[in-house]
Amino acid sequence: MESKAILRYARITPRKARRVVDLIRGKSAGDALLFLHFMPYRGAKFVEKLLKSAIANAEQKKAVNPESMKIVRACVDQGPTMKRMETRAMGRANVIRKRSCHITLVLSEEE
Repeated sequence: MESKAILRYARITPRKARRVVDLIRGKSAGDALLFLHFMPYRGAKFVEKLLKSAIANAEQKKAVNPESMKIVRACVDQGPTMKRMETRAMGRANVIRKRSCHITLVLSEEE
């Protein structure tokens, strides 16, 4: 049985979120939760909260022990980018891009 959780419009760049997600892909949910708790990256807090949500979804479905489930699919897709203007010298302007992403985690039973 699969359990899924999606975080949309997370205010972190996809590149920084992928760095965290790549480290936990394929691990058991309990181990991944432990790794995420002690990771120094900002994206780890987003992914840890999402993993807890996926585990709670598995508990609602009355699946096997949710802590022993495995992360079978984890992906980070690019979300919309907010564009802001920053003033520069001599009347010019720079564009500041505030990127967002969509993070998806899918848990499944370990065989």
